[in-house]
Amino acid sequence: MTHSLVCPETVSRVSSVLNRNTRQFGKKHLFDRDEETCWNSDQGPCQWVTLEFPQRVCVSRLQIQFQGGFSSQRGRLEGSQRGKALSKIVDFYPKDNNSLQTFPVPPAEVDQLKVTFEDTTDFFGRVVIYHLRVLGEKAV
Repeated sequence: MTHSLVCPETVSRVSSVLNRNTRQFGKKHLFDRDEETCWNSDQGPCQWVTLEFPQRVCVSRLQIQFQGGFSSQRGRLEGSQRGKALSKIVDFYPKDNNSLQTFPVPPAEVDQLKVTFEDTTDFFGRVVIYHLRVLGEKAV
């Protein structure tokens, strides 16, 4: 059975935060399951989120809820095992809307993930995400 792989021990990083206002728009809001909060990136050519899990995981799905008008037209999921370079797992193509979108992921055992958002729909390159969920199982 798949479940959320992000836990309190998961270390996350983001490319930027709007006006460096981490209190209102910080990365913690990606995982808080609160409909009123979000991560809002600053402007730039591409935005990303990295996750370092406390143990190896097997990812099966990625779920993202953007704010319409501030989404990405193309995304890339990369992963690696500790000490190794990131390698592409899958490209995905989100829709520019407010719904929770689910993207299947080919079986991948990783310790680290990077989600890159390219071709943003906002003219300035900003991305707004209300929910980011990485689903799968802990590796044996």
